[in-house]
Amino acid sequence: MNNTFNRNDVELLGKKTLYKGFFKMDEYRFKHRLFNGGWSEEVCREVFERGHAVVVLPYDPISDEVVLIEQIRIPVLESGKTPWLLELVAGMIDSGQTSAEAARRELQEEAGLFAQELTKVNEFFSSPGGTSERFDFYWAKVCAAEAKGVHGLEHEQEDIRVHVLSREQAYQMLLSGRIDNASTVIGLLWLQLNYQEIGKQHA
Repeated sequence: MNNTFNRNDVELLGKKTLYKGFFKMDEYRFKHRLFNGGWSEEVCREVFERGHAVVVLPYDPISDEVVLIEQIRIPVLESGKTPWLLELVAGMIDSGQTSAEAARRELQEEAGLFAQELTKVNEFFSSPGGTSERFDFYWAKVCAAEAKGVHGLEHEQEDIRVHVLSREQAYQMLLSGRIDNASTVIGLLWLQLNYQEIGKQHA
């Protein structure tokens, strides 16, 4: 592939923080190389900075069931079918913490489960046009029969309900649009492609 660029093909002219609260908004001013040669004019972009996160797919290969969580997501109130979304377990990676440690912590906090095995699948950026956030994606071998109840941290005002679904049922909910958030769509599609191999490894 020609014209393969990297970070050395960006000239950072300036960076400043516009807002800092629970999240942060930074402004970047930069120039970059162009595919047809030469350099761009100065570009200014605002970037939503919220750190990096993990997403965890709790899957029981013995019963062929997945564990999903349900919680309110107020940003989708106006445009979503409902602000209560069915999701995979997810959370931010704290400073000084590995992503695997964060994955195990969130699995316990949000679903009340312990990972019998934890395997990193890949990494992906959640919305690189506007935020620096990167997800480390894991699948966790769990006992689905242990998943039940309502979880979450009270001081973070979390109210999280656990659901156990067959893998096929979860996949059909994805196809019908009932599951419509990116990390969960990515995780369930990955599972649909790989469940047979996982089943062989854990028979």
